[in-house]
Amino acid sequence: MKLSIRALCLMLLVLVAFGAPVLAQDAIEPLSPNMTVTDGLITYAAESCDYGGSLLSITAVDANTVEFQLCVPDPALPSKVAFSALGIAPAEHLIATNGGGEALFRNPIGTGPYMLENWELGSEIVMTRNDNYWGEAAAEPTVIFRWNSEAAARLVELQAGTVDGIDNPAPGDFDVIANDPNLALYERQGTNVFYLGMNNTVAPFDNVLVRQAVAHAIDKQRIVDNFYPAGSSVADQFMPSLIFGYTEEVAPLEYSPDRARELLAEAAAADGFELPIETTLSYRDVVRSYLPQPGVVAQDLQAQLAEVGINVTIDMQESGTFIDNSDAGLLSLHLLGWGADYPDATNFLDYHFGAGASDQFGTKFPEITEALAQAAALADPAERYPIYVQANTLLRDLAPMVPIAHGGSGTAFRAVIEGAHSSPLGNEQFSVMSDPDDDTFVWMQNGEPAGLYCADESDGEALRACEQILEALLAYETAGTEVIPALAESYEASDDLMTWTFHLREGVTFHDGSAFDANDVVLSYAVQWDAANPLHVGRDGSFTYFSVFFNGFLNQPASE
Repeated sequence: MKLSIRALCLMLLVLVAFGAPVLAQDAIEPLSPNMTVTDGLITYAAESCDYGGSLLSITAVDANTVEFQLCVPDPALPSKVAFSALGIAPAEHLIATNGGGEALFRNPIGTGPYMLENWELGSEIVMTRNDNYWGEAAAEPTVIFRWNSEAAARLVELQAGTVDGIDNPAPGDFDVIANDPNLALYERQGTNVFYLGMNNTVAPFDNVLVRQAVAHAIDKQRIVDNFYPAGSSVADQFMPSLIFGYTEEVAPLEYSPDRARELLAEAAAADGFELPIETTLSYRDVVRSYLPQPGVVAQDLQAQLAEVGINVTIDMQESGTFIDNSDAGLLSLHLLGWGADYPDATNFLDYHFGAGASDQFGTKFPEITEALAQAAALADPAERYPIYVQANTLLRDLAPMVPIAHGGSGTAFRAVIEGAHSSPLGNEQFSVMSDPDDDTFVWMQNGEPAGLYCADESDGEALRACEQILEALLAYETAGTEVIPALAESYEASDDLMTWTFHLREGVTFHDGSAFDANDVVLSYAVQWDAANPLHVGRDGSFTYFSVFFNGFLNQPASE
């Protein structure tokens, strides 16, 4: 007899109530032809690697062991599975919510040191300590996330003591904080990039000469000098120099308004369009470490582009809408940036320009996607490096975007806060922070998360909140980039890096009291991986990180 998803959910909840370690075989109806169940253990597998992705199968070997079979070697896999977009949710919760809707993305259930207590939309998110946490208990009983897009307002709240920590102080406030004995400043390395993106499906940016003209038109040094804090630098490439994959021999297109005008005139003559170009420049008014003053930077770029014959109308969009529109390739010119999730070129280049990347720059360039796929499959840095020289040269010449700045940034806290820190990855861990004055730690960031089912989020405001609630198989050390055990206490890889086996921590429970096991891992991955799975829903269905990390989705419709 076949079961509906609703019936399956009810049976799963009964199993949890009676403490079943894994899902009973007769209670599971495969959600996809790619899913099989043997003795209550789930395997999810592609028929072959011909579908184009890098993941072949994921198997619950037993209740505490998960095996990944890959199509190509992936030396970066541990760093990927440590990322918060691959946090593990209860299989029962995914099924009960049909993989989406507010019951899922406004009600995260994880295994982390904090669990969601209340989300008052537009105001605050309240998290309470998970007293059944498998690791070291959180220092504070309560953590509250609040937000304000104005850096000055965040600092006023910190100075008044109404919040305990803030993100991204304004560039001009670094000295103010450093000189205030009641406050403490923690600077971040500039492991990020701010860029101007161009959509090559929108005329005249479908002409490479126009895109190159934009690159020549921008005075990056002027922007860094006027709008960025100390520790920032001009971006010569998409990656900062401390990330492997930066290639110093690839020089950027120089700032030259005259050359920009020449290229625009040449493109206009060839394509028959008139100058000046009229277009739209979209951005979101959210402060980021890579873009500390978005509004004034947008205005400065507007002025710079006007000097060479490109008139832009500035279009400010709500943050979640802007991210959705950029991912869908609906914007002509847009301002965005990226902060490192892990320190490797795959996190910067593959995420944005690889085969599984979003459509923000329009149609992908095969010569770039092929080079990146080749480099990502190699373990030897000496073999990878020449390929990144090639990729960075192509990115410069084809100009899907203009890298502008690597922004220095920081966090600030009341000086009495113990365990305060900044993270080079922007994933500060509040479970190690404590306020000696009371039992509540209040954090103020730049914006409200769009959702907290972070499998389907790419915004740092959401990811940082998710990281307190959900956990992945591995994690990054506090205030660092080293990969450490989390829900998997150990792992090993085959010599060819094609088979990875993760050994799960025993005795872990989710916030709803259900037991964590291998099936939760398989289903958490599978609903992202398989575009035909009925639970592949999320908040807007992008699942951007998974697509990039594993080079696309299983059963992706041909039209997409």
